[in-house]
Amino acid sequence: MHPAIYSMKNFSRRILLAFFLSITLAVMLHLGSHYTRMPLADWFLVVLRWIPVACYFLYAIARKKLTTWIFVSMMAGVEFGFDVPQVAKELNLVSQIFIHLVKTIIAPLIFATLVTGIAGHANLKQVGRMGWKSLLYFEIVSTIALFIGLAAINLSGAGIGVVVPPEMTRGTLPAVQSQNWHDVVLHIFPENIAKSIAEGQVLQIVVFSILFGIALALVKEQHRAPMLRFTESLTAVMFKFTNIIMLFAPFAVFSAIAYSVGHMGLNVLVNLFQLLATLYLALLAFVLLVFLPIMLLLKIPVKKFIRAVAEPATIAFATTSSESALPRAMENMEQFGVPRKIVSFVMPTGYSFNLDGTTLYLAMASIFVANMAGIRLPFETQVVMMLTLMLTSKGVAAVPRASLVILLGTAASFGLPAWPIFIILGIDELMDMARTAINVIGNCLATVVVAKWEREFKEGISNIE
Repeated sequence: MHPAIYSMKNFSRRILLAFFLSITLAVMLHLGSHYTRMPLADWFLVVLRWIPVACYFLYAIARKKLTTWIFVSMMAGVEFGFDVPQVAKELNLVSQIFIHLVKTIIAPLIFATLVTGIAGHANLKQVGRMGWKSLLYFEIVSTIALFIGLAAINLSGAGIGVVVPPEMTRGTLPAVQSQNWHDVVLHIFPENIAKSIAEGQVLQIVVFSILFGIALALVKEQHRAPMLRFTESLTAVMFKFTNIIMLFAPFAVFSAIAYSVGHMGLNVLVNLFQLLATLYLALLAFVLLVFLPIMLLLKIPVKKFIRAVAEPATIAFATTSSESALPRAMENMEQFGVPRKIVSFVMPTGYSFNLDGTTLYLAMASIFVANMAGIRLPFETQVVMMLTLMLTSKGVAAVPRASLVILLGTAASFGLPAWPIFIILGIDELMDMARTAINVIGNCLATVVVAKWEREFKEGISNIE
């Protein structure tokens, strides 16, 4: 090993050790200050909390990896939001700028990769095959997610016996537009591609791109070749564009976390903690009981897959936006060994039909609403509710406040009050972090499953951080 590399690794280990020691010391002194008659000065406690952040910052400099920078940004954001909430409340602008920049990538990237993948190979039978395989996998996995959520909320009993102040039952919910099955079906197909791009309607962009790619595959070579060269060049440019935008990700993550903590405070972690803990444990169980067995069954390298999804998942977790993670997730899955034509087809489609984290949350939230209202639903009714959610949770991901629309509709269908949903919205952002990260991981795994099913997976990942 080169002496410089060995020295840097040794430095990284020492910094990491200093991080763990400093955070342990900070926790012990905070507990001692809180539970003894010798409280420490506030400024001293603040300094103690910032020392681990500084250590991890030095570790990020040594590691030189974007994922590490994102983690240190999350830590610093929590501390900054707690210490300077008035300033942190103004930082949402930075994370919104990042999300806006990412949204400019989505449409051209999906269009270019899909058209290149379809017309470049001219294998239209494979497009149809990938379509039914993807939808079958989405349906099976998301249905399992629903029933894991149902089991989790029944085991924890979150919401049962909670005494709710009368004023909490008189809150007003944001205005939403109800959706029937006609609206869901119509929402899939674009009426104006410029409008679909402007509104960020991913599924409509996918449908347009697939039809465009099929049409391009059917024309003569003299007409197909120029457009193919354009889409291939556009794909390469958009991936470079993504790399540039991702350099801004740590600042966006810091701002998003700081804003959330500054706006809601750490006390929000205590309020409704049982529901939060149930969701996080249920999502962890879903990963261990569903994702992990799928990877082991299909002989997908687990450690390498974790490395591939770590960065997009942390971006999704911090920004609560699946779209912000989409470009990097697509790029990492391609480097992992999934062909571009499969990544560009399966992942955008999954963003509307394979929201595992969201469907698990909806199952829990529906029963939580009944528990908060003191209504005990029999198991048969709960199963019917899950079957209803299985249908209504598909295809409306791009609808604003989609999960709220579905939750309100489910509550109305089963005679449940709407006021508990208002209480859930108070901590919805914290729950949204976890379910969005699981959505991204689930869609990344779906691309590998379809690639394995098509026998086109070729393990890569050598250049993924």
